[in-house]
Amino acid sequence: MIRKPWKSLRFKMLYLFGLSALASIMTIGLLYLVAIVLYSSDFFIFPTLLREILDNFGLPATFVTSSLILFIIYFFALSRSTIRYLMRISQGIEQIAGGNFDSPLPVRGGDELGALADNINKMTVQLKSSIEEERRAEQAKAELVTNVSHDLRTPLTSIVGYLGLIEEDRYRDEVELRHYVQIAYEKSMRLKSMIDDLFEFTRTSGGMVLRLTPINLTQMLGQLAAQFRLQFEQAEMESHLSLPDHPIIVDADGDKLVRVFENLILNAIQYGRDGRKVDISVWSDNRQAVVEIANYGEPLPAAIIPLIFERFYRAEHSRSHHTGGSGLGLAIAKNIVELHHGAICAASDQGRTAFTVKLPLVK
Repeated sequence: MIRKPWKSLRFKMLYLFGLSALASIMTIGLLYLVAIVLYSSDFFIFPTLLREILDNFGLPATFVTSSLILFIIYFFALSRSTIRYLMRISQGIEQIAGGNFDSPLPVRGGDELGALADNINKMTVQLKSSIEEERRAEQAKAELVTNVSHDLRTPLTSIVGYLGLIEEDRYRDEVELRHYVQIAYEKSMRLKSMIDDLFEFTRTSGGMVLRLTPINLTQMLGQLAAQFRLQFEQAEMESHLSLPDHPIIVDADGDKLVRVFENLILNAIQYGRDGRKVDISVWSDNRQAVVEIANYGEPLPAAIIPLIFERFYRAEHSRSHHTGGSGLGLAIAKNIVELHHGAICAASDQGRTAFTVKLPLVK
């Protein structure tokens, strides 16, 4: 920041120094003239103490000594506000060192002290933000461990339980044995799926390297809709495509981007069965490619929409694998989209829930 020279702290101190010197010289000069008049006049009673000082030291020595004393007095009197402001800054730094970040320093004037207070305030805000971010990270780690432990323990307990029954020959016949094996197999596959999701989430959260190539979203979404035809039929749903006649090209990692749209389509099938259809649309808007995947049915409450991209969050508030997955699918999708410098959001109203992905078009 460019400051005017006369507003600098150096100029102010020189100004106070000169003003104090001038004031002390004028004061002593006046006293010097008064002393001469009193010393040489018979009409005034000259104080004995002052007469002795002048007789012992002389007028010049007394003048110099008194000037220095008055200069010090004037200088401290005139610079009192600056000294108090400097002490206020020192006290503020002590409070910051003690962990109090909610008392900003007052910024006065345009000199170096004002700039120092302003920089300290900015540093305090940044430091407070960093500490809060670190606390959130620690809390997120604790929540991650808790949620992972909970989700992994449930299928693992079932697997151990049914394998224990088989190991102890606690089954009536071959049919019941195969039933136990089938349950253990299903639980193990769910456990594998959850571990895969967790691994994918940690990879996408760690700033993995993308292999960017030109991707035609029109073609990609058309192929994905065809690949999910069997899932749509099993769910007794239909897919409605709205694709442009021209290609919409983005620079993206094809494998990672496919994971995003697979998660969104699976999510639409899982939670939109009542609506019987899924809309898949692609278009370009203001140098962005826009992909929208919408399902119909019971709308999501507005309060939970900001939370659905959080890891392990499930809209149905139950942890049953019959209605919810690992709780990481949308979090993985968000991480991948943001790695591509894009954005993902959700909206739900009047029985229609839509997820929208925006990606920058190829320049």
